[in-house]
Amino acid sequence: MNPQLKGIENIEGTYAFDIRTSNKALRLNRFLWNMIRAEWRERYKADPEAVMEEAGLNDTERNLVRNEDWLGLVRYGACFFVIEKFARVVRKTNLEVYAMMRGETCEEFMATRRVPESR
Repeated sequence: MNPQLKGIENIEGTYAFDIRTSNKALRLNRFLWNMIRAEWRERYKADPEAVMEEAGLNDTERNLVRNEDWLGLVRYGACFFVIEKFARVVRKTNLEVYAMMRGETCEEFMATRRVPESR
């Protein structure tokens, strides 16, 4: 582990994205990155299981995607930037994703913001 990250795992709500995590989740991150391609998005929307099979996702990865388990994806090692791409495909905003990561509705989450009425 990077010496600068030593002890970071002890900070609640912190999930280090280091080379080890990146390697473990490479297949999943590539799958999510491909959401930038219109053809991939359309194929995913038409038959998610076939596209996940083609991408070689394992059962854990498939379940994270199927369940749109945003926090689970982060914990597993998905890069947030590719999670955002997937969120758009399944018609979720960043604010909705953040709320779900906290186990809240979007309205509950927005009430905690400094400007709760802004979207």
